[in-house]
Amino acid sequence: MIVCVCNNISEGKIHQAVDAGMTSMAELRKQLGVGTCCGKCHTCAKNVLRECLSNANQTHQNARPVIFHGSMASA
Repeated sequence: MIVCVCNNISEGKIHQAVDAGMTSMAELRKQLGVGTCCGKCHTCAKNVLRECLSNANQTHQNARPVIFHGSMASA
């Protein structure tokens, strides 16, 4: 879905930006141009950003630590 029509920014591009480490609307504005023209996309973009960050946090919380046993630890 296109989030920012003015700059042709899709929901997928926002997902990619979050995967690359962006965590704020200020970063999305600076790097992608989201919300820099008419501003109508700001709320939608913010919601997509929150959703991405929430999903990323859940993924990190559900991750299990890797534990090395015996000789594998010294390899």
